[in-house]
Amino acid sequence: MLLAITFALLFRSAPIMQPLSNTKITLTGDLGSGKSAVSRILCERTGYEYVSTGRIQRQLAQEMGIDTLEMNRRADTDPSIDQRIDGIFIDLGKDPRGYVIDSRMAWFFLPDSFKVYLQADVHIAAARILSDPTRNSEQYASLDEAVAKITARKQSENARFLKKYGADSTNLSNFDLVVDTTKYSVEKVAELILGAL
Repeated sequence: MLLAITFALLFRSAPIMQPLSNTKITLTGDLGSGKSAVSRILCERTGYEYVSTGRIQRQLAQEMGIDTLEMNRRADTDPSIDQRIDGIFIDLGKDPRGYVIDSRMAWFFLPDSFKVYLQADVHIAAARILSDPTRNSEQYASLDEAVAKITARKQSENARFLKKYGADSTNLSNFDLVVDTTKYSVEKVAELILGAL
């Protein structure tokens, strides 16, 4: 079931929730759409643990001495990069604990999770990434360069995942909820997700 959030809804802030029947919330979406920030709020509200592919990828890219776009290009020919990351999610599916998972592919590896896709205008996303001091492996000289590299990275990842797994994250019917985060605060996005569970 796909719920598209295209209008403003008002929710009050919620304290930590009781455990949910679906203990895995997977967030995927556009680069710079707020997945990490929303995930942290969801963890605070649910008490679930946080897992981030973006953080894992950035750390791996930094270890390799390259940026994330170059790492994605290398992953096209080096299957060990994806295998290293994918194995984490396969193992999470066997774990009974609750998780909020910020990942482009966790929705595919955890089909019983509550699957959320976050969208964002690429220029807003680029500005968010440029202002994030924790993204050391994603340094851009300008907004235009950020937009170009973000777009290229998204295309590279989507093509690789479609070829490797037959997983199409551009098909929004794969998700239980789609939220355009361009005009929402991260707190509002978290409220929308919790309200849809």
